[in-house]
Amino acid sequence: MAHILIVDDDQIVGDTFARMLTLSGHKVTTVQSADEALVASTLEPPDALILDMRMPGVSGLEFLRILRRDARLRETPVGIVTGDYFLNEPVLAEMRALGATVRYKPLWMDDLNALAQSLLTRAS
Repeated sequence: MAHILIVDDDQIVGDTFARMLTLSGHKVTTVQSADEALVASTLEPPDALILDMRMPGVSGLEFLRILRRDARLRETPVGIVTGDYFLNEPVLAEMRALGATVRYKPLWMDDLNALAQSLLTRAS
């Protein structure tokens, strides 16, 4: 059973993703901010992380930068999920350079499971 950390400031989205991934047999932790994600990742490092792009305070991209500077979490596979279809190419290129997979909302159960599986495959 893989442990997936979901970081999304919208609790409904986080809870929905958690229910879908739990039904697929994963252990899921949800948090609503980058600060909470850093604490949760330190207490129990996840096998993969699914991250919202647009959050108040620290954006998903800035959190990804912070994550990659932490030696314990540097290799954690990350999927960034966003409803922003108009991300500019330099932002997308940086996310890819930092090892993130980008997916766009809405994500259906099959899409979310495929994202989780691809992240977990990279982790092993």
